[in-house]
Amino acid sequence: MDIDHDACYRAICARDPRFDGRFFTGVKTTGIYCRPICPARTPRRENVEFFASAAGAQEAGYRPCLRCRPETAPDLGAWRGTSNSVSRALALIELGALDEAPVERLAERLGIGARHLRRLFAATLGASPIAVAQTRRVLLAKQLIHETTLPMTEVALASGFGSLRRFNETFQALYRRPPLALRRAGAADAGGAKAAGETTILLRYKPPYDWPAMLSFLGARLIAGVETIEGSVYRRTISLQGEHGIVSVEPTEGAALRVSLRFPKLSALPNVIARLRRVFDLAADPEAVALDLAKDSTLAPLVALRPGLRLPGAWDGFEMAARAILGQQVTVAGAARLAARLTERFGEKLCCFDPALTHVFPEPAALVEADLSGVGLTRARAESLKKMAAAAAGSPDLFSAARSPEDAQALLRALPGVGDWTAQYIAMRLLREPDAFPAADLGLRRALAGDDGARPSPGKLLTRAENWRPWRAYAAQYLWTCGAAAP
Repeated sequence: MDIDHDACYRAICARDPRFDGRFFTGVKTTGIYCRPICPARTPRRENVEFFASAAGAQEAGYRPCLRCRPETAPDLGAWRGTSNSVSRALALIELGALDEAPVERLAERLGIGARHLRRLFAATLGASPIAVAQTRRVLLAKQLIHETTLPMTEVALASGFGSLRRFNETFQALYRRPPLALRRAGAADAGGAKAAGETTILLRYKPPYDWPAMLSFLGARLIAGVETIEGSVYRRTISLQGEHGIVSVEPTEGAALRVSLRFPKLSALPNVIARLRRVFDLAADPEAVALDLAKDSTLAPLVALRPGLRLPGAWDGFEMAARAILGQQVTVAGAARLAARLTERFGEKLCCFDPALTHVFPEPAALVEADLSGVGLTRARAESLKKMAAAAAGSPDLFSAARSPEDAQALLRALPGVGDWTAQYIAMRLLREPDAFPAADLGLRRALAGDDGARPSPGKLLTRAENWRPWRAYAAQYLWTCGAAAP
């Protein structure tokens, strides 16, 4: 890790919010680690050390501060650009890859050795993969203690602990008090009135955040019966672990999104959180993106016009891939209508009642041998969709973070009807590849047309986009949003 001690110390002296989530401060005299914005008295320079991650601080023997609550710091994904393997491993850990499997299995999924993976984590985050997974569990549990009224048994289950005993032992060792004492101390933070069986939690992000742009993008692509937007609230059906549920997301105070979940299995909560972080691009650092893209004369006014613009993600891999195929050579509204018909015919009906949400999106297996003649697809696109469904059904890891973006795109391009545009679009929204760029997109070429109306060729557009690396996907989103021509 390359951490500038002097720069970090100046940041904590100023309590500069720009550094929140970028590093954590370990105070040697107290054994506590804090966020850069902690309101406690600033310790002496010689009494602190700095860590790139909360996991690194905890592995070094520090316990989380009860005042600044490190679990509420924005998770900026600071590893991006440092190690592709670490980035992919973190995405898998967030989805629960180490909850029941060893590090060796995680390394195998990534195509590297376990020893090498541990070395990469130590160099990048200052912590082992196991420490990262344990820290995520502990910090999520502490957030649930503060922000919900769930019984401790359910908190333990929802945060990934195998048993209540292990949960209690961990908190006693780390915080030197039982979990219930933390709830009593933070009782005022617990959520207000909620519907029966509903869990509410806050997901933090680095401001600014262009929520209207996010809602506009998702709203234009809503699948009737699966998704809906009511005011500033986005809601959708979900299907996980053989169960159905509903999740709703809305902005709230304190640079956070309020998530309300109705789902019968609380053990799915970490997976839901990971997927929502992907959908709403909560790991982005908008200042870093804006700083680079604003250097371009074409993008500078767009960046100034839409501060905090995010790259909308996708809830599910197959749903995203199917939506991309449905969107080929049709309007955005036309693709949404096709997706709604597909869902009504082949998606399961929602198990729980909701006046606006009725179905979950079809599983890949439901479309492999389906008769798609009544959906409104051309024969070629119907065949492409069925081939995609067969590939997804036969390879559950087809859209997994275990694959590198290059390997994933190569596999997608090998499928009938999936060209570079579709593969790049899936990489942007699903694989969270910030440098993906669909150069053949008509909307991007139109946005960069010359004064005479001539549009650049895909090759020339790629050359033009070299200046936007490593944020070409965000550049595309700015051009789409400000030009209202997103696919």
